[in-house]
Amino acid sequence: MSIAFLLTTLVVCVTPGTGVVYTLATGLSRGRRASVVAAVGCTLAIVPHVLATATGLAALLHASATAFQILKYAGVVYLLYMAWAMVRDKGTLDVDQSAAPLSAGQVIVRAVLINVLNPKVTIFFLAFLPQFVSPGQPHSAVRMLALGGVFMLVTFVVFLAYGLLAASVRRHVTSRPGVMAWLRRSFAGSFVVLGAKLAFTAR
Repeated sequence: MSIAFLLTTLVVCVTPGTGVVYTLATGLSRGRRASVVAAVGCTLAIVPHVLATATGLAALLHASATAFQILKYAGVVYLLYMAWAMVRDKGTLDVDQSAAPLSAGQVIVRAVLINVLNPKVTIFFLAFLPQFVSPGQPHSAVRMLALGGVFMLVTFVVFLAYGLLAASVRRHVTSRPGVMAWLRRSFAGSFVVLGAKLAFTAR
């Protein structure tokens, strides 16, 4: 494993994206435990992408315009749904403290869907992981799986830090309805922007 791989992985994980937005929103609205669960969900969502890369399914997705478009627009629709849910106070960022909390399973499912329904992540791994595996190296698929495992570990640590940071200021934020309303609109807008970016990206 090279330093270049670790540094690139760290930069990719730290850069804000859908998973970071979701983890931050969960930490702010539902606290430390939920932020940990969200980080776990976002990390688990990497598994299908790594497996697709190691088994060659990512190459098929890259070659098939129809499959790419279907998965891409499913992801766009879900991101817009998350934005709408936040605006309506019925989704990730709910300021109503009396509302029934999301279960750990619901938090994980949402986190997984946000990342799985994004073909750009699969294409990223298709372009990223093979760079660190020699073409003639034996057991290249196993090595890619190992590198994917390291990527998942870094992702979890970074997302956990984001989530716990958000949870640490939760008490100061939730006591200010105006701030919560602004944050809700900001997170909703972030999902709209990320959805639009996904919609207008090509393979």
